Amino acid sequence: MKKTVATIDEYLRPLPVRERAALEKLRKAIHAAAPGVEECISYGVPAFRLDGKLLVAFGVARNHCSLYPGAYPVRALGEELEGYDTSKGTVRFPAERPLPAALVKKLVRARLSQRGARRKR
Repeated sequence: MKKTVATIDEYLRPLPVRERAALEKLRKAIHAAAPGVEECISYGVPAFRLDGKLLVAFGVARNHCSLYPGAYPVRALGEELEGYDTSKGTVRFPAERPLPAALVKKLVRARLSQRGARRKR
């Protein structure tokens, strides 16, 4: 049974160096793209909230790392995500080939844009 964690640092601490480095890179890029986000754990993985609502999350599995920006950003940036394994709201990548910070920022900004459009409705 997995130990539950309360912070992103607790989640990252036991990971192998390569996976931890890849996720720390994601963490830094998310903060740069969305200043003021609040770190949390949601459904057992590191996540970021803005104004109390989930923005994005990330995690690690046996053979890959994942960023969970939601369906809209993955669809909107589909061409830029070619070469990565994607599904409806997930981008998977090997730890040795982390997502570029610029791409993470675009994904987060697309998610922010989507949330902004929802608020205007």
